Amino acid sequence: MTRFIFITGGVVSSLGKGLASAALGALLQARGFKVRLRKLDPYLNVDPGTMSPTQHGEVYVTDDGAETDLDLGHYERFTGVPSRQSDNVTTGRIYSTVIARERHGDYLGATVQVIPHVTDAIKEFLAADPGGADFLLCEIGGTVGDIEGLPFLEAIRQFGNELGSERAMYIHLTLLPYIPTAGELKTKPTQHSVKELLSVGIQPDALLCRADRPIPSEERRKIAQFCNVRPEAVIQALDVDSIYQVPIAYHAEGMDRMVLRYFGLDASQEPDLSRWTDIMERIRKPEGEVRIAVVGKYTALLDSYKSLSEALTHGGIANNVRVNLDWISSEIFEGDGTLEKLEDVHGILVPGGFGERGAEGKVAAARFAREKGVPYFGICFGMQMAVIEVARHLCGIAGAGSTEFGQVKDPVVGLMTEWMRGNERELRTGEDNLGGTMRLGAYECKLKSGSRVRGIYGTEVIHERHRHRYEVNINYRKRLEDVGLMVCGLSPDEQLPEIVELNDHPWFVGVQFHPELKSKPFDPHPLFSSFIEAAVAQSRLV
Repeated sequence: MTRFIFITGGVVSSLGKGLASAALGALLQARGFKVRLRKLDPYLNVDPGTMSPTQHGEVYVTDDGAETDLDLGHYERFTGVPSRQSDNVTTGRIYSTVIARERHGDYLGATVQVIPHVTDAIKEFLAADPGGADFLLCEIGGTVGDIEGLPFLEAIRQFGNELGSERAMYIHLTLLPYIPTAGELKTKPTQHSVKELLSVGIQPDALLCRADRPIPSEERRKIAQFCNVRPEAVIQALDVDSIYQVPIAYHAEGMDRMVLRYFGLDASQEPDLSRWTDIMERIRKPEGEVRIAVVGKYTALLDSYKSLSEALTHGGIANNVRVNLDWISSEIFEGDGTLEKLEDVHGILVPGGFGERGAEGKVAAARFAREKGVPYFGICFGMQMAVIEVARHLCGIAGAGSTEFGQVKDPVVGLMTEWMRGNERELRTGEDNLGGTMRLGAYECKLKSGSRVRGIYGTEVIHERHRHRYEVNINYRKRLEDVGLMVCGLSPDEQLPEIVELNDHPWFVGVQFHPELKSKPFDPHPLFSSFIEAAVAQSRLV
């Protein structure tokens, strides 16, 4: 029997509903329960795939090729449960489904309305394929009161009524702001947020109150009284020094015990949180530190690289060092731009991206790393720019470039229109939707015997997640390898270069996929662990 926990938010956005959901999932998991997490997003885009990273943040990609909200990355990092396409839905997808059914005649001539047709489609998503989970945690994006979120709130209200209180619970995340001139935390925003939730028919069963300082017991009693919840169901969620402290902090506040008691389950046995205490011990007491320059084009909003920054932290955990990140816009290295910002770093990482803006700055960063012997990690676009750099400056191919930027004399990187997924050939044309032109999801890659990456992975075949349209041109393989840039990872049909590494360099690796999407604090991705290990060695030379 699957129990459903709905997490809503109020007062302001970005309070951390995704982290709260992930942390609660980790706590329930530590108590031996099987969990699954989902996200309802109220925006009209079908998925975030065509949204600017500087507006929405990172697009998280699942094994089955879904482009989803970045909160699904939190879910995976905290629980280790792989997310699927069925774990994220938007208003756009819901309305697309409803309109397609109406055109097909599925509603038998009825007037199609938000209630019941849209809300029924949302409930179908909620109930679909729980995967045998004991608990399914569902986060509703946005804040209570947003007009676009009303159908989702109505749907979870109906769904909770149909399940009954023994199988449905509502947790509301709010903010308790501190007013310095008054010298106190204010409860009124929380009261109004709950009132807004009550206006759509949902009485929260528990309140998770974000605050930057402890909430006095009198204030907690006041919140409980005015919001019609039990005092023990008012949980304070204080600011912490690391997101990986959140499960420990929530447990200390009794959140997991409160949830189990609500459902009538035994809460006497303490969960095993050693995984999280070990992680925090390494974060708080590192044996050293390294500086990594991340040379990207979306550095104005760091959520654009959320999984990347977390994977670098995981690499630090694996090596027991603190990883300090210098976020650098690649555009400053273009034209007459100086590279002095890279002089004292212990590693350079060039992440993925789309479009020509900032591309030459990434090429310059790759050249600096190659010539100065600084560990270099190129991911997706970062691999392509490294290949172009080597083609230009070692192979002597002055016209080397990518067809992503228009016509080039030597298309070292170009648009691929077909590839293999397992035993099936996938085709793409220029007429496809933007998302449809990309290679998305997990693909197999074969590693070359004796290569650095084969040693890092410790296996011959890997499966990694992709999100890109352009590929390194296999026709330039021999010329690249003649100057030392080895293609050491290939697609099964050996037509798509997946990994390159530079001989006679401390650590220079480019990958076409996104390894950061599979890294977890308790299971750091081997490439990030190895990259930070190389950065540690570099720090001893600087």
